[in-house]
Amino acid sequence: MARKIKKQDVDQALLNSIFVIERDWKHIQSIAAKSIDPTDFSSIYEKLAREKYLYLLREARHRNISAVRYER
Repeated sequence: MARKIKKQDVDQALLNSIFVIERDWKHIQSIAAKSIDPTDFSSIYEKLAREKYLYLLREARHRNISAVRYER
């Protein structure tokens, strides 16, 4: 019999993903800001990271998840 996945575990994994993607997005932003001649790829990566972050935030809102309720 398969083990049932708890909602709390999935919610915690979603929050962890949000924190990781946010850190990556801000890191890409800082590199692009410091760059003298940013390439098209850097703007594409920045937009991709931003869209991933916003998607995960929408999913968290849909699932009614708050970072205050969970430990990091």
